[in-house]
Amino acid sequence: MSKIDVVMPQLGESLTEGTIIKWHKKPGEKVKKDETLLEISTDKVDSEIPAPASGVVTKILFPEQKTVEVRTVIAEIETDEESAVVVLGPAPAAAKQPAKASSPPPPPPATPAVQRPVQAPAPGRFYSPLVLTIAREEGIPMAELEGIPGTGEGGRVSKKDLQAYLEQRKQGASAAPARAAASLQSAQPPQPAGRAAPRIESTLKHVDSGELAGKYPPPKYEILQMSNVLLKMSEHMTKSVQTSARRRNAESFEKREGFKLTFMPFICDAIVKALKQFPLVNSSIDGDKIILKKMINLGIAVATENGLIVPVIKDADEKNFTGLARAINDLGTRARTKKLTPAEIEGGTFTITNYGVFGTVIGVPIINQPQVAILGTGSIEKRAVVINDGIAVRSIGYFTLGFDHRIVDGALGGSFLETVVKLLENFDENQVV
Repeated sequence: MSKIDVVMPQLGESLTEGTIIKWHKKPGEKVKKDETLLEISTDKVDSEIPAPASGVVTKILFPEQKTVEVRTVIAEIETDEESAVVVLGPAPAAAKQPAKASSPPPPPPATPAVQRPVQAPAPGRFYSPLVLTIAREEGIPMAELEGIPGTGEGGRVSKKDLQAYLEQRKQGASAAPARAAASLQSAQPPQPAGRAAPRIESTLKHVDSGELAGKYPPPKYEILQMSNVLLKMSEHMTKSVQTSARRRNAESFEKREGFKLTFMPFICDAIVKALKQFPLVNSSIDGDKIILKKMINLGIAVATENGLIVPVIKDADEKNFTGLARAINDLGTRARTKKLTPAEIEGGTFTITNYGVFGTVIGVPIINQPQVAILGTGSIEKRAVVINDGIAVRSIGYFTLGFDHRIVDGALGGSFLETVVKLLENFDENQVV
């Protein structure tokens, strides 16, 4: 037998401590791998934490309601597995399915066909990362998950609840009806007539991943050697935002989706398309290497009573306009009610902060390291502008791009921001319908 030291996990890049809400096991009790060991609360998220290994809980070093710094040993498990210090965390998300995956095996005859599960829980009910992972692996859609009665605190669905439901379903019990999700086709992005994106191949060379291979595995990452000529003066740009598309579609959108149409989905849509043209803006630095991110994960800063939190829209480039709007509304709602999962505040590749909601016109956003760029959006208000030598009233917003001069210089930053503005000014309203 060997001992595993369990330490307080860091459930977010900026979090330094967590509070133990409930221990699900006592000293001397057996625990199975991935079985819920304890519940943790932080300033930004609450989460059920699974056991890292099967064995016997020998020590619990901190009582419930105790706040503990991250990476502090909080329990010990005696196990047959190799001795180690284990950093607890939420259960890993299921591997992403390729675009053209082979057909899954047919379900048992008594089991009703199910949809592919959605990636985020409904805003009205909290699900732990472990429950969501099991649901994904078992092919349970969110609509079906919502119908499962929970025995946890506040009606929360626990791992035992889900396992009992799966057992009933295997025995032929009828599952909760699943709502069919509407299939939305992504519109082709317009091609703005802005400046051509600078060729990164002219100044940067691809290198073998070497020791970074495990940290940045292909094909989601590409590693480049930094150039010595990537430090220049920063450049801030301000541009107007065309608002008629939002105004014309606001009422019909709210009736269809159940929430208000804001400017943020338009901005996110433009950012995603611009990042595809300027991949260096969607990168990070590791030592003297540039890590190009093949995925686009947008972080949207949200102000809450407990401070700022940045939920992340994973794979934003795979969502259409409506999908982005739904994700923004869902993550924002759950951020304010402290119902985000740890995985939903990690992994961002580009951040947007909207200080305009407080009436601020211009701000200077600071990059969210290790990201290399952040977009700040000021309040969008009607102002007098000169058009064709005449004075007209237009809705004007000021955008500010903060960026890391080690990778992004003024020319690249300016070209990226110009492309974002062109995309907004030439937005295809058919995407909203």
